[in-house]
Amino acid sequence: MPFLVFDELEKETVTPKYSTAYGELVTGRFIEVGRLEFKAGQGAVEHQHPHEQVMYIISGRLSVDLEGEHAELGPGMGFHALPNQKHRVRAVEDTQVISCKHVIEGVGHKI
Repeated sequence: MPFLVFDELEKETVTPKYSTAYGELVTGRFIEVGRLEFKAGQGAVEHQHPHEQVMYIISGRLSVDLEGEHAELGPGMGFHALPNQKHRVRAVEDTQVISCKHVIEGVGHKI
């Protein structure tokens, strides 16, 4: 279906291997988009993956470490992690984001 209503999609924990990200995912052939939530204090431990990733903050605040650099990001801000670039995120407060990854061999966020 080419049209999406995110509020009607099933929510899931999308990367339990290293993250508490919870929300809706839409996976295409080449890109995956997630509308994800982190509760205050939750996030993702330092990790890396072969996927390029862009994360955009809708609401809340996210503390981000990206290969030696640190920033606290709020609404309208985001980050770009290159393939295999180490990064870590922690929600300073309840936070909602849009996370986009390219799909590799059919897999995006669910690695």
